[in-house]
Order: sequence, then C-alpha cells, then structure tokens
Amino acid sequence: MDYWRTEFDWRAQEAALNRMPQFKANIDGSSIYAKGNGPNPMPILITHGWPGSFWEMQKILPMLTDPASHGGDAADAFDVVVPSLPGYGFSGLRQDGLRQDGHRQERGMHVFKVADLWLRLMTEGLGYQRFAAQGGDWGAVVTSRLGFAHPENVIGIHVTLLVGSPSLRDPDARPLSPEEQTFMAEQRRWFQDEGGYYHIQGTKPQTLSYGLNDSPAGLAAWIVERFRAWSDCDGDVENRFTKDELLTNITIYWVTQTINSSARFYYEYSRNPWRFRPGERVNVPCAVAQFPKEIYRPPREWAERTHNVQRWTEMPSGGHFAAAKEPQLLAEDIRAFFRPLR
Repeated sequence: MDYWRTEFDWRAQEAALNRMPQFKANIDGSSIYAKGNGPNPMPILITHGWPGSFWEMQKILPMLTDPASHGGDAADAFDVVVPSLPGYGFSGLRQDGLRQDGHRQERGMHVFKVADLWLRLMTEGLGYQRFAAQGGDWGAVVTSRLGFAHPENVIGIHVTLLVGSPSLRDPDARPLSPEEQTFMAEQRRWFQDEGGYYHIQGTKPQTLSYGLNDSPAGLAAWIVERFRAWSDCDGDVENRFTKDELLTNITIYWVTQTINSSARFYYEYSRNPWRFRPGERVNVPCAVAQFPKEIYRPPREWAERTHNVQRWTEMPSGGHFAAAKEPQLLAEDIRAFFRPLR
C-alpha cells in the first residue's frame, strides 16, 4: 500500500497499456485489436476473467500477432481481439450508473449474453464471419459457450480452464472413473477451503463491494489474495508478480470503480448456470492447456464428456493467470492447436 501511494507510477503504466492498439466498440465497451503480421492471419478472440483485465494480454499479444519476431513462424500469425468483459475496466460503469457511452448498463449480464455480444463484435463490428476463440477463468466459460452456441462461426476454442457441468443422469453416460471421482472430491474440498470469494460474490456482491470500492487497502487485499493463491508463487506473490504488475491491474479496477459490476458476474452466473443436458456438448475442436496451479483441473475424460477435445497439454509451470506469467508456453500452445485448422 505504501508503494502504491508513494512510488507507483500510473502514468508510466498507462503509457505501456496504450502501446496496445485500443478502441471503443459500439457493441458494448472497449477492446484491444491488433492486426497480425503474416501471410494470412487468423482472427482470434481472447477473453479475460476475474480479477483480471485486458492488462493480462500485453505480453502474449505480440507473440500471437507477430510470431516470427518471437521464435515462431509468420504463417501462425493472428489478428487478435481482446475485449473487456462488460462491467470490467473500461467497459464498466460511471459513478452515475451509466456506461461510459452514456447508456444504461443492461441488467443480468451473464455468460450466455456475453457470448452473443462477442459474436456481434466479431461479425458485425469487425467483419469476421469465422474466428478462433481463447480464454481463461470467465473468459474460458464465455469461449466454450461461443463454441457451443455458435459453431458455424467458431473455428475452434482453446481454454486454460474448463467449466460446464456434464449431465451425469444421461442413461448413455459411462460411470465415473476413479480419476473423475477424485477430481470431484478435490473440488468439494477446494470450495470449502478457498471458495469464500465465490460464495459471497455469487450471493451478496453489492454488500461486499461497498467496502472494496471505498477502501484501496480492501480492494488490493481482495485481489492480491487471488493472485497469491492461484499462482505457483510458493506463498510469496512477488515471486511471480511485481508490485507494478499487481498494482496496474488493481488500479484499473480502482479508477473505473468496477469491482461491484465485475463481482456481479458471479451473482448472475449462479442464477444462470451452464449445465449440459443429456446429449449436449461443445462440438467445435477444443484444446485444453492445464497449468499446475490452475484452480480447476479436471481429468481429460471429464472434459471429453462435454467438449470435443483434440489437444490436451499439461504445462510444466504456471497458474491461473497464464497469459500474464507464462505467455511463451501459452502462445506456443495456441499456435500449435490452430495451425491445422487454418
């Protein structure tokens, strides 16, 4: 907190963020949009999660748009679109309850609606009728939903976290494997020990947010705890994130006053959960990159109940914020998965 107050240079971080090409989308909010440097760049939509932001993508962006300058092949270049989730960062609300374009925020913004918004952004806003999609955390859920709801537009999906409950009542479903049973038991223990943030944001987000929006110390503690718990930092968050990195992300939440609208995503999801019905699955090609400190690590057979998994990568290091801390590993996996789909 003392560093944030006396030494942190927000203007320097603004300049770094503004080196990424940014624009306001008429669909709903703000986006980063970078054209690829290659013979035939593939359009890819990358979605962040909570408590992250578009800031997470600044390292991976050049690796995908200009792979030849980062140890790759120019033929693997992407046109990269990184939208801020509605209610997050500069897609958030002003103090008077309006969006930054002056219109009122739509109530009940949840995963299904965001997936439909992103389709409009890519097809109507940018003119891409077919595109790839990638994401982590909420971004992974939105990405999977895009593949499920709009397979005619989505080339394939790449996720670092796979969410969506399969139907275990399907009479044709095979019994749970020992690995799946172990996974379900581990998830129950994890929610008991680490899921307090999820429960309160899924039930009473606004009560919590009065404190977080009013106190920079409270906001920093709430967010930094997640970065510490969800990374391979061995208990010291600064083993993996610098103060400047942590505070840039926190400051985006602070100056835009969007901790409430971002946390509300959990409330809306708890009322609009995604549960696969018997026979339903994501049929577009899917890749899963599993980082060792990710918060949700199902076995492959669990993922294959709901997704057409064609690539499964067990990463050697990294955690929940993969694009920020393991951009090289993630970029190489994204390139490899989409290469035969071009």
